[in-house]
Amino acid sequence: MAILLLAVIYLAFISLGLPDSLFGVSWPLMHLDLNLDEGFAAVYMLIVGVCTASVSFLAGPIIRKLGTEWVTSVSVTLTAVGMLGIGLSPNIWIMMIFAIMLGIGAGAIDTALNDFVSKHYKARHMSWLHGFWGIGVTLSPLIMSIFLEMGGWRGGYMTMSYIQFGLAAIMFVSLPLWRKVRAIHDKQDKAIKDKELEKNEKTVEEIDSETTPGEKKKRFNIFKEKGVIFAGIALALYCGMEYIVGLWGASYLVNTRFLSPAVAARYVSLYYGGIMAGRFLTGALTLKLSNKILIRGGTVICLLGVVLLAIPQDVLALPGMLLIGIGFGPIFPTSIDSTKLRFNPKYSADIIGFQMGFAYIGAFIAQLTLGYVATRTTWTIFPFVLVAMAALLFISVEIVNFKTRNKNSVIK
Repeated sequence: MAILLLAVIYLAFISLGLPDSLFGVSWPLMHLDLNLDEGFAAVYMLIVGVCTASVSFLAGPIIRKLGTEWVTSVSVTLTAVGMLGIGLSPNIWIMMIFAIMLGIGAGAIDTALNDFVSKHYKARHMSWLHGFWGIGVTLSPLIMSIFLEMGGWRGGYMTMSYIQFGLAAIMFVSLPLWRKVRAIHDKQDKAIKDKELEKNEKTVEEIDSETTPGEKKKRFNIFKEKGVIFAGIALALYCGMEYIVGLWGASYLVNTRFLSPAVAARYVSLYYGGIMAGRFLTGALTLKLSNKILIRGGTVICLLGVVLLAIPQDVLALPGMLLIGIGFGPIFPTSIDSTKLRFNPKYSADIIGFQMGFAYIGAFIAQLTLGYVATRTTWTIFPFVLVAMAALLFISVEIVNFKTRNKNSVIK
């Protein structure tokens, strides 16, 4: 039964990925159709980001109140309505309303599922979970490229919304399954706690469930957790890089390599395919390698891809995009999976929500800044910005490792 629920969760993460790559690949044609400046994409994404981040910051209490299953089902429905509305929108202002729905849906489901899988499944499932997100973001540009070749983008949004509505139906049908699996997990956790109490030892699960009467009244202060600020900064830098390539990658290729929007969309799809492959591979490597090694290795690989992309040779653009994606693969899921061990596991949903909210804000500020500067100067700065952000990411991650070194013995 737990395996069946895991399959449902994987489908939910495919649904989370479907809208993420649509806007960036359709924008080179969309902004002409809507008579907008190319740099306006950053404003659009900033509004979506604020909505996503706001929900992420509040996700912990919402999840505890409604349950992961209801948060997931409603969120998938919101994103389906959002994509359908964008495809039908006559102007950018109507589109913004539906974009807000996309942002709200994404912020809630992301935090809810990351927290649930981190607590109830092994580390490899976290990487595979995000690998299924990669399926969604890889599929979207491929489908959109078909409509771009025909000179339109609306059909791509509407087609993806139909798929999303189908996934939403599966989420609602599976609601009873969540309750049954949660009951099984609770029984298993109680058995583990009873066994460990006999040995007078504390496990992560025991700490997660243990609360004294005095603690119930105490408000949890995230900022007292050592390293949590730099963990948020690290995810902001990573998400900034991931979103910059996703949003502006097609524009960079169209403006500097003079590719058609449809071909550029396929290049971006390959980039997302690299992320997907990297995350499925990470799921297998977690059996042999630590999270810290996987994050460091991923950073080095993405740097190599950025260097290839910066070299003004068209033949290197495709492998460059692929390597960037593969390098990105392990960074996010392994960082999230480490949360329950680096910080207070009792409030892992709050801490994950904080990190993701921080990440979304930083990511969309990065997108806004790059879009504004590049559209007014030159797109050749694109890979060099990524190099600088990758270096700062590496530094931030090492600071987190240092500040949580007393707990890192279990994730070294």
